[in-house]
Amino acid sequence: MKVPVSWLSEYVDIDISLDDLADRLTMAGNEVVAIERTGWIDDVVVGYVRAVRPHPDADRLTLVTVDHGDGEAEVVCGAPNVAQGQKVAYASIGAVLFDAYSDEPGKTRKLKRSKIRGVVSEGMVCSVRELGIGDEHDGILVLDEGARVGTPIGEVIGESVLDIELTPNRPDCLGIVGVARDVAAITGNQLREPDVSYESTGPDVHELASVEIADPDLCPRYTASVIEGLKIGPSPKWLQERLASVGERPINSIVDITNFVMFELGQPLHAFDYDRVVDHKVVVRRAADGEKLVTLDEKERKLDRDMLLIADPERGIGLAGVMGGANTEISDTTTTVFLESATFHGVNNRRTARALELSSQATLRFEKGLRSGLSEVGLRRATKLILEIVGGKAASGIIDVHPGDGKERQSVEFRRDHIKKILGVEFDSTLVETTLKNLGFNFRRRDYGWQVRIPYWRPDISIPEDLVEELARIIGYDNIPATTLSGRTPKWQSQPALELRRRVTDALVEAGMRETISYSATTTTGEARINLPVDTPRAIKLRNPVSADFAVMRRTLRETILETVARNSRTWRGPIAVFEAGSVFLDYGEGLPEERQMVAGAFAGPRNDLHWDASNDSSDFYDAKGALEAVLGDLGIQAVFEPDEDASFTPGRTAVVKVPAADHLAIGVVGDVARDVFAQFDAEVESVAMFELDLAAVLKVVQDSGKSGKFEEFVRLPASQRDLSLIVDTGTTAGQIVEIASRNRIVTSATVFDVFQGEGVPEGKKAVAVRLVYQSPNKTLTADQVAKIEQQTLKQLLNELGAELRV
Repeated sequence: MKVPVSWLSEYVDIDISLDDLADRLTMAGNEVVAIERTGWIDDVVVGYVRAVRPHPDADRLTLVTVDHGDGEAEVVCGAPNVAQGQKVAYASIGAVLFDAYSDEPGKTRKLKRSKIRGVVSEGMVCSVRELGIGDEHDGILVLDEGARVGTPIGEVIGESVLDIELTPNRPDCLGIVGVARDVAAITGNQLREPDVSYESTGPDVHELASVEIADPDLCPRYTASVIEGLKIGPSPKWLQERLASVGERPINSIVDITNFVMFELGQPLHAFDYDRVVDHKVVVRRAADGEKLVTLDEKERKLDRDMLLIADPERGIGLAGVMGGANTEISDTTTTVFLESATFHGVNNRRTARALELSSQATLRFEKGLRSGLSEVGLRRATKLILEIVGGKAASGIIDVHPGDGKERQSVEFRRDHIKKILGVEFDSTLVETTLKNLGFNFRRRDYGWQVRIPYWRPDISIPEDLVEELARIIGYDNIPATTLSGRTPKWQSQPALELRRRVTDALVEAGMRETISYSATTTTGEARINLPVDTPRAIKLRNPVSADFAVMRRTLRETILETVARNSRTWRGPIAVFEAGSVFLDYGEGLPEERQMVAGAFAGPRNDLHWDASNDSSDFYDAKGALEAVLGDLGIQAVFEPDEDASFTPGRTAVVKVPAADHLAIGVVGDVARDVFAQFDAEVESVAMFELDLAAVLKVVQDSGKSGKFEEFVRLPASQRDLSLIVDTGTTAGQIVEIASRNRIVTSATVFDVFQGEGVPEGKKAVAVRLVYQSPNKTLTADQVAKIEQQTLKQLLNELGAELRV
């Protein structure tokens, strides 16, 4: 919000520096991100033209004698409008002025002593372009006669603008008066509210026009007035300057007044040409599906029934709270105005503006949810200004249709002890009441505290905590005494699920993966791409989604992780190794839905960055499996990988992760994503390997095992390793062999390092090479002891898998 200080000063005296004001506003919750200054230029002051005489050697130049308060100077000037007795902007040598002859915006130049046609010029008499306050350069700027000679030019023509970054709960500060009210409260100065009274001498307004609200849920209040006998023309200079100071383009007197009031009070208004409204009747209704309206920007808009329309009995004449219709636009021939000031449903207004890609200053305010009382104040203020500036005659009374009357909260019970409960400090009752009065709150004293009436300009006040916040920010957070914590320190409580998630994400990062975060909502069509099992619980639909892209709560992380891989593959040619830890939402139809913690990760693209000493092979199943093994190893979980079927993965390249020690509980899945599934994600890599881990199942395994983590004591005794080449059935998995070989506590590691099928291996069999590492924690193993353990292992492999030594 741009707040010109000169405009702000009309409503409250500012007797502190701008820097101090900006700091105090920021501490009061309205952050001033910048102070923009125009017209403030060092070494430029108000000068008085004492004499003007022709240049001795140039017909178009004159020699101007200027009194600048500390003496006189002679300057060479080419402006045709310079004359004796004028007050002008005089720049002395060294002033940095805007370059009037440069096409580069904002370019400046330092004024130097120069000789022009033989005469030394001791400065310059400036135009508005050289001062940076306009584009005119045909003549000099002539100041008001009352300007004091020697006054810095910034104090005469300068403008300072506070750039305030407002929070969404303060729509009242989208009006200059709202900011002035906060300034008055923090400085203790008196607020001067705009006058809204005017004389109405015309016929009864209800004889001239009528209003019907067909959809009161979207329009709780609609007020209007009628002003006759108008002659539309340009606005006065002061009004145009006010609008220009906040970046608004002047149009004509009526439109400019409605915009002025919107920036002044925060209430949007709209003026219709009264004679172009059929039957002089306004109907506030939902649009029909497919109904069309040409808005003021001359574009035809196709509407639907979720959009609120301002209409007459025959057609739409405006899009409520967004933009008016071209068919009732104010023009130079307009003589009677139907002036609207209404309250519209904020969420509906925002949706309409977004759907039509038609944002406006009015939408910015309506979407915050204005209170209905502001509409009448804004209407009366605009009507008064129209009568003063444009003339005419206002109809007696106003139209006020208020179906929402009584539905807004009017007051808050504010207890004294509530302040101590929230802030931890007590305020004197006099200080509380003074602060509330300075903010414009009316109240009545009660035994418990105060019954505080909510002002018409504060839609953010509804509960006692809101009033506590008002006290804190105006009295000053720095004025709340700091106290040491008292009482007993809260006892630490274990959070196993949170701790497990942290350990899993840390392990995946250590494995070289990057964590991503995505939205918890998606679409049913988006999820359908990954071929969820038919027994997956139904999706949870959102009643009020942010957009159609986030209409249901996700039931899996697979879709989002594949979308992330695809998006990265379109802009990155290096290795892609990403994972996400988050919630999925499962509705089983009974009770509340289950929010389950899951982890999903994926590998795609080359395995390594391009390097002469590194393989350029593509990532595959074993990268995903290795990442899972790293996580499970860190958690001390012994798991096996068994072949499985899953519609998201390629048949024969999919494994379910089970924990034998927990009755073969399935805790995850890993595999190569099916080509037809991944093809739907518009990726620029052909394949991707993915894993999924159920943290709830993992937590159960960790808790049932009674282990808080993995600890391996360092063993100083030597280890011995033996390689076995086994002949097993082709259906035997490496996991089965490793699980049996690892049963003996002396076997500290069992690793499959080769698999072979072909010549020398019987039909239906395969050769599997396994490396076993033997190590005792308390003695050095002999060859006989290792051989004995090896024979026991071979016997178990033979009995359970039919494995034989390859000879």
